[in-house]
Amino acid sequence: MTNSNSMTRKLISWLGGATLLVWIAAPTIAAFIFCNNVNESSDDLLQANAKYRQPELIKVLNGKHVDQYNNHLPTYKKYWTYREQVINKYGVVLISEPEEGQQPFPDAPLSNGFWGNADYRVYTEEIQDGVYHQLAEPLDGRRTTIAKGALFVFLPTLVLLPFSLAVWWIVIRRSLRPIEVLRQQIGSRDGGNLSPMDLGDFPAELAPIAASVNRLLDRLRAALEAEREFAANSAHELRTPIAGSIAQMQRLVAELPNGSAKMRARGIEQALSSLGRLVEKVLQLAQAESGVGMADHAIDLVRSVRLEIDDLRKKPQYAGRLHLNVDGCTTLMRKVDVDAFGILLRNLIENALIHGLPTVPTTVSVQTDGTIAIANAGPVVPLPDLEGLTKRFSRGATPAAGSGLGLHIANMVIQRIGGSLELASPARGRNDGFEAIIRIPQ
Repeated sequence: MTNSNSMTRKLISWLGGATLLVWIAAPTIAAFIFCNNVNESSDDLLQANAKYRQPELIKVLNGKHVDQYNNHLPTYKKYWTYREQVINKYGVVLISEPEEGQQPFPDAPLSNGFWGNADYRVYTEEIQDGVYHQLAEPLDGRRTTIAKGALFVFLPTLVLLPFSLAVWWIVIRRSLRPIEVLRQQIGSRDGGNLSPMDLGDFPAELAPIAASVNRLLDRLRAALEAEREFAANSAHELRTPIAGSIAQMQRLVAELPNGSAKMRARGIEQALSSLGRLVEKVLQLAQAESGVGMADHAIDLVRSVRLEIDDLRKKPQYAGRLHLNVDGCTTLMRKVDVDAFGILLRNLIENALIHGLPTVPTTVSVQTDGTIAIANAGPVVPLPDLEGLTKRFSRGATPAAGSGLGLHIANMVIQRIGGSLELASPARGRNDGFEAIIRIPQ
């Protein structure tokens, strides 16, 4: 499903985007909550440590400190976790850790509570009148903890997100596979292929659609069959009186003495013959437009070609002018309507015989890949004329009689079959002539 307007592509894109949004939003919110919790816990611990230190600091300020540490207050210098100072309201530092006399956080306000900048988080509390205790925590430790926590939160997302998208893709493709099958089956049905669809594998949601399409195909197939029967009956009804009229005129020509009456009778005979050929072409055109083409069962095209050539060889004007070359292709099975293939082949062969040189045989070649070529000898058809020969009533610069419908009918039928028609002049491997190549896929 490479189409940009594909339902599968849209579902995967929308669900993938929604999944990505959820998977990003959830760890982001979790990381934000974790950050707040770390800061709150660190503040509580900072305040608890300050409260723990304050009794000893008050003793030191009052000169009542018991010398248990070689005349020094216990410090955090070994661990370098906290820094503290005791400062009066005039800004004089009374006690400072880790080093005496330093002011590691001079900007902290002298008011109870927390204060912070880019480097420290400071807790300040008044322990005596005008004397404040400030305990500061460097923020590097908090940032490291938060960074590690965020990494552990986002790492599963980065690992599982591609896996989640792959699962979405597999599930959607499997779920929408029946829709793709239905689309392909409906897309393959046209005027040349009206075979019913198999309803066995469709889910309950799609089975009624396929059943409705089958009913529509049945009605269409019945309508086309009725149209084909009408065309066949019309052809029979029209051929019979025309053939009878030609026979009567031929008998009249034979009975009339030489003179103007016999010449007029021959002219009428020729006109009736032309009318018969035109009626035949018009009826073939009606059959081609009615949708003849594909069939439910395969036929042997080699056998059909042999029968068509044998039938044409029986006509006196075509005797000895046809050569068949099967090139080792003894059989060629294709799902093609036998009447449609007969119309296609007869029009191409008759066109080659009518416009080719009568002294050089017309060659019909059948190959195993489904290619059938009909080539004759004769003048080269200019390229501008060649491109328009398949149009209705189009005729090249030729003195031969014709209706201009043969190649148009052949082109319509080959399209119904699902094949292709290629016209070449000069013929392949020759310096003159005309060649029609039809390719019928399996």
